[in-house]
Amino acid sequence: MSIHSLTMKQMRTNLSDADTRRQAIVEAALVAFADAGFQATPVTAVAAGAGISQAYVFKLFPTKEELFVAAVERCFSRIEAVLEASAQTVADGTPDEILYAMGDGYAGLIADRKMLMIQVHAQSASDVPAIREVLRAGLRRIVSYVKQRSGASDEAVQRFIAFGQLCHLITTADIYDLGDDWARLLARNIRHMPAL
Repeated sequence: MSIHSLTMKQMRTNLSDADTRRQAIVEAALVAFADAGFQATPVTAVAAGAGISQAYVFKLFPTKEELFVAAVERCFSRIEAVLEASAQTVADGTPDEILYAMGDGYAGLIADRKMLMIQVHAQSASDVPAIREVLRAGLRRIVSYVKQRSGASDEAVQRFIAFGQLCHLITTADIYDLGDDWARLLARNIRHMPAL
């Protein structure tokens, strides 16, 4: 084996290791930021969650802001994947049936609080321009996808997104099973998956 081919093999291995570590860091960031938010989460918590040194985290993500943005992007990728998998269950369905299936999938997804809370924390940190942009890009991606995939009217897509946000409120305030009149009014016709 030549020195050149050995070097190329090592480069591929290093790239693979870096990609694997990058994925582990983003997953750890998703969990850590979902737990404590952008401002309150130290990069050391992400590094510990990924089993990687803080210096290596900063090598791949030079700022905490970039790390948070990557976690939010991962969240929106998961949302789109869940919506697609859900839509496939009614591939020949009407727009309303497809939206209904997507709603069920999304309710299941946010039963995992980290997928819900990373969105809530992105909204609360949207005064940071890069975070506001990743939030807008994620919403643009999901709204466009839902519209295209379901074939639903603009009004139906708006209602779908609005009900998703209402699900966030019901879940974060833990009012689904309260039984009070005001809570029943908010939760009426909302499909909700209990937290895992």
